[in-house]
Amino acid sequence: MIKTNKRKNNLLKTSEKSVPIFLLFCATISVLTTIGIVFTLLRESITFFSDVSLADFYLGVNWSPWSGKFGVAPLITGTLLITFIAICVALPLGVASAIFLSEYATNKTRKIIKPILEVLAGVPTVVYGYFALTFITPLLQGLIPDLKIFNALSAGIVVGIMIIPMIASLSEDAMNAVPNHLRAGALALGATRLEVTFKVIIPAALSGIIASVVLALSRAIGETMIVTIAAGASPNLTFDPTQSIQTLTAFIVQGAKGDTTYGSTIYYSIYAVGITLFVFTFIMNMLSQYISRKFREDY
Repeated sequence: MIKTNKRKNNLLKTSEKSVPIFLLFCATISVLTTIGIVFTLLRESITFFSDVSLADFYLGVNWSPWSGKFGVAPLITGTLLITFIAICVALPLGVASAIFLSEYATNKTRKIIKPILEVLAGVPTVVYGYFALTFITPLLQGLIPDLKIFNALSAGIVVGIMIIPMIASLSEDAMNAVPNHLRAGALALGATRLEVTFKVIIPAALSGIIASVVLALSRAIGETMIVTIAAGASPNLTFDPTQSIQTLTAFIVQGAKGDTTYGSTIYYSIYAVGITLFVFTFIMNMLSQYISRKFREDY
């Protein structure tokens, strides 16, 4: 009996020592993967920028790689236009959904609505793309007769619909984290539920709400299939949402096709666009973390 207990104790001690090693191994793999991605992007981008100057790439206004024109500004403006339309759609709907789920819905209603809302996050983006092309665009053409079949407006709207669950879910979590005694105190002072929501709950949960919006912006910037299918492949330097545009991610899809010669300048331009997109998303993630730390409320 004593020997059995000793064996069990030794086994537990061994497992206790091995678990941190395993977790460190997993964390190391994640870090090395990130380093590998950044290294690949930098290595291939340096090759590209040895042929095309940084000034021509980032300040040029003509993007036609197969004609030797590598001004990435039209792709950046297209990406920003899609992101702006998406956040105009997702921000009010997402925050409103979070307010309802957190402050107004009963437990039974929340258990029904929240899973349905989060189903949107599981829909493949290619399905969203064809939804934008075959449903949203014809619907908008009834309101805007001159709207082109490929346009930034329908793509931006559907990207906004796609990121609603991210804003709604994270914002609701932030609101639920606000202590109930703040709600009770405000209600005891005579505030209405609406006043409690907008004057107590939202200010207290502001860091989480803003962080959710910034993360949703990062998701919108990196979206690929919706904009590839619905927004077209015309790198126009325009902020007109009715026009066909091309985003950074859409070009990566186009450039990665079989007609791009390995080792050519066009091939390396994929990595230059990729590292530009990486910088955008990296800045957004850093901004999200900064906002979370800056405006976090401790109770």
